[in-house]
Amino acid sequence: MKLGWGPSFQEAWGSHASGGVEPARIGADYGVEYVLYSARGDMRATIPGRLRMAIRKGESVRPVVGDWVAFEPQSQEGTTLIQAVLPRRTQLVRKAAGRADEEQVVAANVDVVFLVSALTRDLNPRRLERYLAVAWDSGAQPVVILTKADLCEDVEAARERIAALAPDVPLHIVSSVTGEGVDALWRYIGGTRTVALIGSSGVGKSTLINRVLGTARQEVGEMREDDKGRHTTTHRELFVLPQGGLVIDTPGMRELGMMENEEGVRTAFVDIEELAATCRFNDCHHENEPGCAVQAATRDGRLAPERLENFRKLQQEATRLERQRDAQAQARQKQETKKTTRAFNDFQKKRGR
Repeated sequence: MKLGWGPSFQEAWGSHASGGVEPARIGADYGVEYVLYSARGDMRATIPGRLRMAIRKGESVRPVVGDWVAFEPQSQEGTTLIQAVLPRRTQLVRKAAGRADEEQVVAANVDVVFLVSALTRDLNPRRLERYLAVAWDSGAQPVVILTKADLCEDVEAARERIAALAPDVPLHIVSSVTGEGVDALWRYIGGTRTVALIGSSGVGKSTLINRVLGTARQEVGEMREDDKGRHTTTHRELFVLPQGGLVIDTPGMRELGMMENEEGVRTAFVDIEELAATCRFNDCHHENEPGCAVQAATRDGRLAPERLENFRKLQQEATRLERQRDAQAQARQKQETKKTTRAFNDFQKKRGR
C-alpha cells in the first residue's frame, strides 16, 4: 500500500477489523480538523467526544500527521469521525513550547528524519546536535541536509564542521535552486518509506519538498536580507510522491526542547560517551576530576569545548524533566491514594449504620 501500510499495522488492525471502521492515514493536521488519506480517497475528519475524553485521561494519544487511524466510513456533511489511533512504530517528540513536562508529537511512523539547516549565517552546530538527539530518540534514521549551497562561499569547510558532529550520520549538501545534490536524497525516499523534515524557519524545507515533488505544492516566502527564507508552513502535512514514498513537512521550530531522551543524547554524542568510558573514575563528571579523558580531549583539541558544554546542557535538561515527571507522578499517586482511602472510609461508615 503506497501510504506506508505494513505488517505491524496489519497486526494491530485485528482488534478493529470487525468494528465497522476502515483504516486511514493522517495526511494533514489543522488542530480541530484533519485530512485523512484512505482507500476511499481524501476526506475531512474530526475527533468525537469519546476519543477526546480518552486523550485527556491518557488512555489514548492525540492523532498527528503520519498516524494510522480507524475511521467511520459513513460521513456526515463531508466529515467523518476518527474512532481510534493505531500503535505507532516511531514518533518524533519534542517538549511543548512553554510547558515544563508536556510532550508534543511532531510526526508519527517516520522511517527517516531529514535534519535541515541552511548554509548561511544561521548555520548552528549546537542546534543540529539537539536535532540529532531528538531524531535518534524517535527510532527513525537521521540524515543531515544542508541547504542553500548556492549561497555558501566555502561549502567544504561547512561540510567538515558539521560532519564532525556525527561522523556516522549521512550528510548531504543540496541547492533547491540549482538542483545540486537533490537526486542523492532519493536513496532515502521511495517505496513505502516516510521521511519527515524538521528544522528552523526559513532553512528551505518547503522549497526542498517542492523540488522533490516536481511541483510548487508548498508556498515559499521570498528571501530576506539576512539570507533566511520567510516562514510559510503553518501546519504539518504528509505528501504522497507519485514515484513512491511519503514526505512530511513541518512548521519551523523556534524551540526544540528535550523530553527525557537521555538515550538520544548519548547516541548523538557517542564520541563523548566513548571518551568517558576511558576516564579514571566511573562516576566522572568531566569537570576537575583527575584522569578525565573528556577534559584531556578538550585540552588537546580533539573535542570542542562548546560541544562538551552542549552535551552537559542536554543531559541536564533531560534529567531535570525526568525528575519533574517522577515528582508529578508521585503527587498524582498520592492524590489517588487519598481518594481511595476516603472512599473506603465512607463505605465503612455506611456499613456501620
